[in-house]
Amino acid sequence: MHPDSFIDISISTQRLSLIRDGQVLQTYPISSAKNGTGELMGSECTPTGWHCIRAKIGDGQPECSVFVGRRPTGEIYNPELQRQYPQRDFVLTRILWLGGLEPGKNRYGRVDSTWRYIYIHGCPDQFVDGTPSSHGCIRMKNQDLIELFNHATVGQKVFIHD
Repeated sequence: MHPDSFIDISISTQRLSLIRDGQVLQTYPISSAKNGTGELMGSECTPTGWHCIRAKIGDGQPECSVFVGRRPTGEIYNPELQRQYPQRDFVLTRILWLGGLEPGKNRYGRVDSTWRYIYIHGCPDQFVDGTPSSHGCIRMKNQDLIELFNHATVGQKVFIHD
């Protein structure tokens, strides 16, 4: 990890930016929580504040691989799978599992982002349209996520803000 590298996530603009040495290297569209921001377990809100990437999951899996419980199911997402499971919240391609760094805000107890299973993850691309619609996680288009995943490192800082 580059020491001055972090991921900046703006809820108000629905954008994720990869920052290095104060310069924006890349920006991607995202979809955050439909319930807005908040840290409380069960709120289905996107937590704010400083986080880090605690785990990178899915390296080498095919694009649009389906994950359940952070494990690949062997399924590859397609429109037929969507029709078969219309209510399923698909976690696809890769997972960057976030851990909060601010005790009492997004770490420990009922506000712990790790135990809320807050991820940056892929989803069906059509669900990343500038509209907050997730259950708390940060959703990205699959190709964008693969690119970010290849630049991201475990321990890298992530700042989520309005």
